[in-house]
Amino acid sequence: MRLEKCWFCSSTIYPGHGIQFVRNDAKIFRFCRSKCHKNFKMKRNPRKVKWTKAYRRLAKKDMTQDKTFEFERKRNRPERYDRNVAENTLKAIKTIDKVRVAREAQYHAMRMKKNKSKEQKEAMKELEQSIHLVKAPAAFQQEPSLTLPKIKVKVSQPQAEESHMEE
Repeated sequence: MRLEKCWFCSSTIYPGHGIQFVRNDAKIFRFCRSKCHKNFKMKRNPRKVKWTKAYRRLAKKDMTQDKTFEFERKRNRPERYDRNVAENTLKAIKTIDKVRVAREAQYHAMRMKKNKSKEQKEAMKELEQSIHLVKAPAAFQQEPSLTLPKIKVKVSQPQAEESHMEE
């Protein structure tokens, strides 16, 4: 089973899926879906369209320099394997997958680290604005300056209601 890559967005194209376009100079372009094909026909640059892998690599949103991705690169000539090499390769695939997941998590943590201080400042500002919602009731009893002053108001009932009640 041969898995192809989309020319525009670099996603995987499975057999029986996608569109193939052959130009006059016999160059073959494969597209995973009509969205990619239409963008190609509109002569859009995949590096400028934000949802493509080319854009993500260029804008440093994805890991590109990782050696674990090299393990899965396309090889055009068939390799002859003996049993030991195949067994070692299968073991290596598992360890490489663990390494890749760990590196991706580390990469994600480093990218999110930049926003952490900004988020903390925003959280502190929000907390200062709505501290009255967070303070415990016991704190209000201990420190009366935190509460609003209580105002006593005399309420007088109108006499019209009393005369109404007597009837």
